[in-house]
Amino acid sequence: MHGRALGAAKGEVDIWSVGCIMGEMVKGGVIFQGTDHIDQWNKVIEVLGTPPLEFMNRLMETVRNYVMNKPQYPGVSFAELFPDLAFPSDSEHDKLKTGQARDLLSKMLVIDPECRISVEEALNHPYIHVWYDPGEADAPPPQISDKQLEEREHSIEQWKVLIYEEVIDWEERNQNGLMKDDCSDVASGSASQSSSANDISSMSTEHTVASDTDSSSIDTLTGPLDDSQ
Repeated sequence: MHGRALGAAKGEVDIWSVGCIMGEMVKGGVIFQGTDHIDQWNKVIEVLGTPPLEFMNRLMETVRNYVMNKPQYPGVSFAELFPDLAFPSDSEHDKLKTGQARDLLSKMLVIDPECRISVEEALNHPYIHVWYDPGEADAPPPQISDKQLEEREHSIEQWKVLIYEEVIDWEERNQNGLMKDDCSDVASGSASQSSSANDISSMSTEHTVASDTDSSSIDTLTGPLDDSQ
């Protein structure tokens, strides 16, 4: 049970990060552009609004005092944050998908992790479910055979090349029908796995450039959301 709880907590942080990445792709820019974790927190509440008192009461006292002494922000609507112009609208079907995408973003970009959509709920959301594959969702995480990959550092341009190579490699294997049959080889570090795939597996938010996708910035400010605080 404890392990499941830890997994759920990690999922909540991941959902926030995915929401930020999806929102940036839709908007074409960083949503919460902060210069440090405190400034980023200020940007978050300016956009999403000041969290409710129930959330405040779970913060550490020093953090709670800081947040409650800030101006109260109503936040902006998601229709304003992600207007229709940011989505394709060539047909009625596109308009329906726009509403679904905005609804999913509104459920992922929630400050209070207890009110944030879960991984399971997100996978079953109408906007995502069309791509849902139980085999992929329930597959074990890929294993990194070369532990030194954790210590590698790349420039932004190098990461772009590695990501591009990984996408091309994925498309080629998918076209050849190797994706599902090759899963065991990938997990075991088979020679068929490209070096670029290994590099991508080692990516972390620590390499992200000044982006709100690094949810640890918010965690640093708010601390653990423990009801006993």
